[in-house]
Amino acid sequence: MVGTPAAAGRGTALAVLGALVLAAVPPAVAAAPPPAPGPAPSAAQTVGADRPSPEMLRALQRDLRLTADQAAAGLMNEAEAGARAGRLRNALGERFAGAWVRGTTSARLTVATTDARDVPAIRAQGAAAAVMKTSLAGLRAVKDRLDAAAARVRTTNTPLWYVDVPGNRVVVQAVDRAAGAAFVKAAGVDPGQVAVRVSAQRPRLLADIVGGDPYYINNSARCSVGFSVTRGDQEGFVTAGHCGAKGDSTTGPDNRTAQGTFQDSVFPGKDMAWVGVNSGWTATPYVEGEGGQRVQVEGSVEALEGASVCRSGSTTGWHCGTIEQRDTSVSYAEGTVDGLTRTTVCAEPGDSGGPFLAGSQAQGVTSGGSGDCTSGGTTFFQPVNDILSAYGLTLKTVSAPSSGAPADPGEGGADAWAAGRVYRAGATVTRAGVRYRCLQTHQAQTVWSPEGTPALWQRL
Repeated sequence: MVGTPAAAGRGTALAVLGALVLAAVPPAVAAAPPPAPGPAPSAAQTVGADRPSPEMLRALQRDLRLTADQAAAGLMNEAEAGARAGRLRNALGERFAGAWVRGTTSARLTVATTDARDVPAIRAQGAAAAVMKTSLAGLRAVKDRLDAAAARVRTTNTPLWYVDVPGNRVVVQAVDRAAGAAFVKAAGVDPGQVAVRVSAQRPRLLADIVGGDPYYINNSARCSVGFSVTRGDQEGFVTAGHCGAKGDSTTGPDNRTAQGTFQDSVFPGKDMAWVGVNSGWTATPYVEGEGGQRVQVEGSVEALEGASVCRSGSTTGWHCGTIEQRDTSVSYAEGTVDGLTRTTVCAEPGDSGGPFLAGSQAQGVTSGGSGDCTSGGTTFFQPVNDILSAYGLTLKTVSAPSSGAPADPGEGGADAWAAGRVYRAGATVTRAGVRYRCLQTHQAQTVWSPEGTPALWQRL
């Protein structure tokens, strides 16, 4: 917003809680090797869900209409669900059809598969099982064809398309059914694989060139700072790509003090950028919460669909909602952006580039949306792990070293685990001679080495 603001075969192992071996489970799943000896933190402890900030809890209560106990329980449940879903994703491999949480406190985790024989193993992990026709990989393949078509045809009347994981379908949002059908036909996709949702809403970039804070681009447009980052000795912050182009200058909100320069920026296609600041500014592991109170950032573990998420912006402040869909493509008037995450959080012009947090875990930076914070709306964010990976940045966290260089280079080799790298769910690494598979997408930190974080890594 410018302006104001791995596939596996049938022999894959499945980690069953309590190392329980289920005779009824087909050969596709079996008990995983026992974890390394010694106590290990729970998923909630690893990502800081057991110690949420008061600002996060108050906003969740207000925007999701929860009690204090429900808000706290929801964060704990979402953290634990992410780890369980990751283990099941690794076990199911190409049969995995997605995972999501539901309920007032996100107490119900559902994991989907394309093979009914996986149901007992999924239930053994404490999750509800859903048997679907199409795998998540299959749904993404359909969406990829829509993305390709968007580069050839106008999408003014089909401004949004995404993978609906619980619905096991790809959805195209269009102004009318004829427009949706025409887009599906242009993509060469079987109409039976796509649902058309009719809506008059058109997502827009949340831009406003009227003055305000917290930072200005070329002394005119205003956007919101995302998350603090480092690259080597250079400090800075990530923000939305549509806020400025490479080389554009930025100034702070107070007396337009010189601040920094856009080091790189992509828009459309993606909506990501980062700004390198001068020596008068210091990167901190915090974002602005309710009433100007600071909320700390502890990492970038990707939350599940259905999880709660909160956003900070220079126009509307601190608001919360839930994650609806990932891997969403949005056709703005200025161009199409893919890979965004759709949320129920409201936002308004000037909030562009601002941070989204799930608990204390960085999720992304505000891109655009529809509606407002009076009547409610929909907002999209660019996932922060994509930005960190694309530009070689290190997220500033309360436990990370001050330097942007990886604190632990690993033990050599292309697949050796190393702090500072972004690992996707399903990736495999080697650490101290042991193989591990990633459970949840995140940027690695020294304090999150595989042997000590079973919430993030599964020993093979």
